[in-house]
Amino acid sequence: MKRLRGFFASMVGRLFVILLLGMSVAAIGATMLAGAKRQQEFERQNLNRLADRLQGFVNLLDGDPELRGRLLQVGGPAVRSLPEDARLGREDTAFMAVLEDRPGAVAHATVHFTSFRSCLPKAQELLPPPPPPQARRKPPHERDPAFIPPKCRAVQLPLSDGTQLSLALESPAVAHNGILAVDPLFLTLLVLAIGVLAYVVARMASAPLQRLAAAATALGDDLQREPIPVTGPLEVRRAAEAFNAMQTRLQRTLGERTQMLAAITHDLQTPVTRLRLRLENVTDDALRERLIGDLAAMQALIREGLELARSAESAEQRAALDLDSLLESIVEDAAEAGAEAHFEQGSGAVLMLRPLAMHRLFSNLVDNAVSYGHSAQVRVEQGADGVTVRVRDQGPGLAEDELEAVFDPFVRLETSRSRETGGAGLGLTIARALAEKDGARLMLRNHPQGGLEAVVHWPAPAWASAQRPG
Repeated sequence: MKRLRGFFASMVGRLFVILLLGMSVAAIGATMLAGAKRQQEFERQNLNRLADRLQGFVNLLDGDPELRGRLLQVGGPAVRSLPEDARLGREDTAFMAVLEDRPGAVAHATVHFTSFRSCLPKAQELLPPPPPPQARRKPPHERDPAFIPPKCRAVQLPLSDGTQLSLALESPAVAHNGILAVDPLFLTLLVLAIGVLAYVVARMASAPLQRLAAAATALGDDLQREPIPVTGPLEVRRAAEAFNAMQTRLQRTLGERTQMLAAITHDLQTPVTRLRLRLENVTDDALRERLIGDLAAMQALIREGLELARSAESAEQRAALDLDSLLESIVEDAAEAGAEAHFEQGSGAVLMLRPLAMHRLFSNLVDNAVSYGHSAQVRVEQGADGVTVRVRDQGPGLAEDELEAVFDPFVRLETSRSRETGGAGLGLTIARALAEKDGARLMLRNHPQGGLEAVVHWPAPAWASAQRPG
């Protein structure tokens, strides 16, 4: 049900419903119009057959006056003399129009509807009229679809010798399918064909927009991706051109920012070097060490600012990366440096990632765990929901309102000015930028058993297709 609601909330689902309803209404309307046309033709043919009977009988009466009385007494097929007490109803203009086009006496006939009793033979006058076929109930599986009920018409016309005739003309009940009667198999095939056509058209119509949406999502992960093809309808081509122009402007803006930071860093190197040389001449050892430490912090801040800018613009190519091998090497480097670091569990996952960026990301997380939590335990988990890397320390953790705040640039929860303990406040900002650029999500949480845990998670769709075959 949830998937069905999601389908109808999408553009494909909405276009499908609109096309399905529109084409169904059009098909049903066309079927009804065709049925009405067939019914009109059916009734016209019935009137022509009835006119043939009447014309044949009247021609016999007009052609042989001696037999006229006997013929009127016997009657013809569905034609007999009209009783004198017959009550005339409304005129049958449709039948009169058919008779007007025929030669002979019938062209001047006047036709009225009358009681069906007027068409019964005299021997049956005392019997009740037979019920119309639609009144004879049948079981549902045997019931006929529809009937044109029997009718009786009073026809008055002059013969060629001036004799006025009054005839009763019977039209029997005729089975007829009616306007709405449709073969169930035909209706089923029609609905299936409309449904398939509506779905195909909806998919074709929404495909360019889906490609545009996918490109917009991928742009957040990789600003250097290839421009999307400018194809499809005019409106979609315009949207693609605007999207590519926006991507170009973003690339230019980030490039200018990086170049500006690189230029500032380069230009600052000379005065910073001169300051350091001059600080060496300070005679007060304690003051000299503090000034040199502040100068080193300034240089580190400039470097990290440049690294933050480059992390968003990096054009490093993705490659198949064994996460276990990468994390084991980072943990071994930390352990060799004297830190308490352990790689607890691997998963065998291989993802398409940027190796240098991932090395920088996890090195940053392991260094933070060792620096602020005194140890680092690293594990990789692979499941139906994706691949998750957990880096846990044994420190005091963070307050709930600080778990997200530490990702903001230049936020330092350690208030000392020491570079060794406080940092510049850009490490986690850079780490999150690197993770998001490769389709992962980085978050912090307090572990239930104590300590802080950094979690890097790749959702299943992002990594399943990127694994190495075999």
